[in-house]
Amino acid sequence: MTKRRGLHPDKALSTLKVRQVTKAGRYSDGQGLYLVVSDTGAKRWMLRIVVRGRRRDMGLGGANLVSLADARQLALQYRLIARNGGDPLEERRKERVTTPTFAEAAHQVHAEAAPTWKNPKHAQQWINTLETYALPHIGSMQLDHIRSADLLRVLSPIWLEKPETARRVRQRLKTVFDWAKASGFRNTDNPVEGIERGLPKQTAKVEHHAAMPFAEVPAFVKGLQRTDKKGLINRRAFEMLILTATRTSEVLNAEWTEFDLKQRLWVISAERMKMDREHRVPLSQRAIEIVEEMQALGLQGTYVFPGTKLDRPMSNMAFTMTLRRLGVPYTAHGFRSSFRDWVAETTDYPNELAEMALAHSVGNKVEAAYRRGDMLERRRAMMEGWAEYLHDQNCDKKYGTFKNSRSGQSRD
Repeated sequence: MTKRRGLHPDKALSTLKVRQVTKAGRYSDGQGLYLVVSDTGAKRWMLRIVVRGRRRDMGLGGANLVSLADARQLALQYRLIARNGGDPLEERRKERVTTPTFAEAAHQVHAEAAPTWKNPKHAQQWINTLETYALPHIGSMQLDHIRSADLLRVLSPIWLEKPETARRVRQRLKTVFDWAKASGFRNTDNPVEGIERGLPKQTAKVEHHAAMPFAEVPAFVKGLQRTDKKGLINRRAFEMLILTATRTSEVLNAEWTEFDLKQRLWVISAERMKMDREHRVPLSQRAIEIVEEMQALGLQGTYVFPGTKLDRPMSNMAFTMTLRRLGVPYTAHGFRSSFRDWVAETTDYPNELAEMALAHSVGNKVEAAYRRGDMLERRRAMMEGWAEYLHDQNCDKKYGTFKNSRSGQSRD
């Protein structure tokens, strides 16, 4: 076949020609646009185009549905995309994908992330908060239609009434919209960014906890080490709280899957931490002995320190009631302050190491630099030293009697 010479055809076809042609073949309209007629007589439009140095053929639809004028318009649109370095085929694929609703996206993000969470309960909590607080407001809206004003309707009702819950909902909203942008469903910024500017300022509630002076803690721990069966699990859990300087809820809800005794490590997931950040707790020898003692009880359940029902943790008032029965004027949470005072007054460990052991937020740039790692091995030595201090004291005081006490204050 002799190659045609001269100018390339432009708008060579007519509406009448398109309608009348029946012979199988390919008919050029110019600028890479062709009418393709099959052996069966079916007619379709095809655009031959160069995309990033490669020749590509794009179907533009059947001639019975797409007119000549529309085919030319589509061809022009896609040629401009290719000329500007884009990929018209990819653009068209995006156009054909229906943008999911927020509810669909939230469940998709949850399904993708759930296998990475060690605790199924925490994974369920993640989606439950969105189903409770977000979906009633924006669940049926498409991701690309949601704006910051829509998210204010989600957060405003709980921003002051339930600040901790609101903070978690905000974080999870951000995760969903980050996914939406990465997946190509949103081209604009994350609507969660800067949302606080449209909400009233939350007043930080500073709660003070009466803290036992650290010099008296060994006597208290000595009482907890009784071996009689009555109240054994409560006493061991309380001792674990003091040994690890963790929060009450972190101990009471501790699960077997979080402990690795070979690595001498307790890993508390971000979902269970106040600051939403995973916390690795190095276990002293005594802490390991407590976990092993709980294992030896042979209780089949999720929790290391179960309540009266094996599938439920102890009440969050368990330690408080123990202290009340003993007439001890301190709080369980205050033992974190006792640990902090011990570090500051009797050791050379730096401030940021103690703050890291307490899983506190970092308040200045110098301390923030330490957050690039969690200084696990240095913390391990510090926590072993704390355990030795608690258990190696030559103390004759009885459980629950503390003479010459002075009240301390703990802030968290």
